[in-house]
Amino acid sequence: MKYAGIDIASEKHFVAIVDEAAEVLHKATSFTEDAGGYTRLFELLGGADGVAMVAMEATGHYWKNVYAALVAKGYSVALLNPLRTNRFAAEDMQRTKTDAIDALGIARFAAQKRPAVKRLPDSATEELRELVHLRDRLMQDMGDRVRQLHRAVDLGFPEFTRYVRGLDSALATAILKTYPTAQAFNGVRGNTLSHLKYDGHHFVGRELARQLLDAAKVSVGAHHAAPYQLQVKYFCQDIDTLRERLHALDRDIDEDLDKNEVGKLLTTIDGIGTVTAARLIAVLGNPADFRDGRALAAYVGIAPALRQSGKHTTQRAGTTPLGNAKLRTALYMPTISAVKHNPWLKAFYERLIAAGKPQKVAIIASMRKLLHAIYSVAKHRALYEPRLAPATCP
Repeated sequence: MKYAGIDIASEKHFVAIVDEAAEVLHKATSFTEDAGGYTRLFELLGGADGVAMVAMEATGHYWKNVYAALVAKGYSVALLNPLRTNRFAAEDMQRTKTDAIDALGIARFAAQKRPAVKRLPDSATEELRELVHLRDRLMQDMGDRVRQLHRAVDLGFPEFTRYVRGLDSALATAILKTYPTAQAFNGVRGNTLSHLKYDGHHFVGRELARQLLDAAKVSVGAHHAAPYQLQVKYFCQDIDTLRERLHALDRDIDEDLDKNEVGKLLTTIDGIGTVTAARLIAVLGNPADFRDGRALAAYVGIAPALRQSGKHTTQRAGTTPLGNAKLRTALYMPTISAVKHNPWLKAFYERLIAAGKPQKVAIIASMRKLLHAIYSVAKHRALYEPRLAPATCP
């Protein structure tokens, strides 16, 4: 049987083929990202019956078309973590790195390590994944615009944020689009500002209008020229547009999540909302595909990283730097929410604090506990039923 390795790039890829003993059958050969290139790839591979596995690194998005074409032809495809292939190359003291060498290294890795074959996700999961990625990009754009708006407001009316905290709010953008700097408030009547509608339903109100007008009169903001006003107006318009898109996207995510049995069940765990559940499905597929809850926690990176050597010992093990850092970060705030409102996780967290554990250690341990609950729900396809520890007598 043959093992193929593909090094993925943007427009041109390399494929190398070895046998079961990792001996080269076909040296690394390039093929292009088009119909002709894919025809060349299938000619080199031969029929799917003669190929035990095609392996490639899952980096960026360039692998997706190749992967879909191979699966459609019946090939078994393994998606590899680049960290594993890099370490494999280091074992052979490989010092030269080219696309052709990488393709051969991936093929040899597949022949020797026999990684697990990646299953094609169902269309609902794939759509949910794309929606979550799109939401991340929109959230990044929103953060960028809010920071840019904050700079512009600091220059033209720095006192504004004392009275309107969130510059990403509909209240803030409605006021600033009309009155972008402190100077723009000159001559404005209190009733005019107080009756400004900011979300189609609510008004600025008399008290806030009075505070803003008083602050504008004595503002230290010194930048009121047209370019500064234009910046504020444009940033506010962008924020309004992004807010509307995020609301619409959240509705789409809710609808897609409703089609996913495991995703719907995950939202029954206190602390796991629809966006977090969608992210879990988007990143993990089905959490039950992991060997157990510990394997899931290890993938996310919630695993102890104890280091002891000779006389050196550590008092407390930190967490491993490996794992999915984005998912770990995304689970932090849901864990904070869960230890406040989820009875069984709150009890677990409070036991750790009572035992003298630092707050952050207790949070990380609670996140690990939450991941075990996620695995249990996915594995049994049932609502999570926590077992609360019995109350102890004083």
